[in-house]
Amino acid sequence: MTKINCNVTNCSHNKSSVCYSNIVNIKGGKAKDSCNTCCGNFLDEKNYSTLTNNTNTSGECDSLVCTVQTCVYNRNLACTAENINVDGANVNIYTETNCSTFKHA
Repeated sequence: MTKINCNVTNCSHNKSSVCYSNIVNIKGGKAKDSCNTCCGNFLDEKNYSTLTNNTNTSGECDSLVCTVQTCVYNRNLACTAENINVDGANVNIYTETNCSTFKHA
């Protein structure tokens, strides 16, 4: 099963809703809802081209760091959710993305 489902269609790491970044950093500090979270690894494909050949592993990203202190799935900076969804429409910068799996503790 895919660990990171990405619906940010213009991210350089996204290929058919699968993330191929070496690592994904979900940010949000003391977020109260998912719109206060973001994927710190978003890179706009119009500036960075396609980056779906993960150099550290043979496939999709399964390394997930979460710095959202208020999420129930955050355990010592590791995400314990079975999988996450990263969303964002018409994204230009990483702060316009969000982790829709976020659940306030």
